[in-house]
Amino acid sequence: MKKARGLKRAMAVLALASVTLAGCVVEPAPRYYGPPPVMVAPPPPQDEVVGVAPAPGYVWIGGYWNWVGGQYLWVGGRWAAGRPGFFWAPHHWVPYGRGWRLVPGHWAPR
Repeated sequence: MKKARGLKRAMAVLALASVTLAGCVVEPAPRYYGPPPVMVAPPPPQDEVVGVAPAPGYVWIGGYWNWVGGQYLWVGGRWAAGRPGFFWAPHHWVPYGRGWRLVPGHWAPR
């Protein structure tokens, strides 16, 4: 008797789950999350005075153009402590469809 009630309960749960999930649609995720591409090509990089590293092991991270408020703004370069086994891959703009996308700078393994 107990087994029959348990079986009926399990069947009811399965029936409810199948009805609930019958209308479920899975949509593929978009390939890129972020702002829309910039439709204006970035200007050429600005010349920067690099100077002397503040301490041994520091790496120069060059400046780049950032898109802010509908225009390009220059973000000046800076010194940063290096990371052993890594190199700095600089910010850069890449063509994307009919526009441009900024690839952020990052530390990459050697």
